[in-house]
Amino acid sequence: MSDNKDNLDIQSETSASGLKPTKTPITVSKESVVEVAKKRSPKDMLLWLVAIVAMISATLVSQYLPRYWAPANNVWTQIAITVSLVVFGFICLAFTNQGSAFKTLLKDAGIELRRVTWPTKDETIRYTWQVILMMIVFGIIIWLLDMFFSYVVGFVI
Repeated sequence: MSDNKDNLDIQSETSASGLKPTKTPITVSKESVVEVAKKRSPKDMLLWLVAIVAMISATLVSQYLPRYWAPANNVWTQIAITVSLVVFGFICLAFTNQGSAFKTLLKDAGIELRRVTWPTKDETIRYTWQVILMMIVFGIIIWLLDMFFSYVVGFVI
């Protein structure tokens, strides 16, 4: 969805007279995801740097922190600090322009999932059996080709 507008999902609202509902499109965002993601600012650079440092620190907690801080010898303390650093890193990334573009992308994906026509139970069972049957057929073909080439290579050598 390049323009971030969902024109197929329609909300019904009653008009001023209350007799006939009017339909208005649902809009997720006024800017496109690409425009938002391409924006650069010093705040974004700082947040990306803090997030990267937090993620790298999360990987080094169990190795280096117990040397300098005695309570970090406990495994649960190490896990809590690691999880906290990872969550902090993701929160920093969520406040960047790229993070807001990602949130918009997730909203658009949710709208698209509501539009999907899911197969019925019978269709799912039929398609599953077709896939299993084709896997068996191709497996036998590949096995026969392998046997043939093994025989040819054994004959040549």
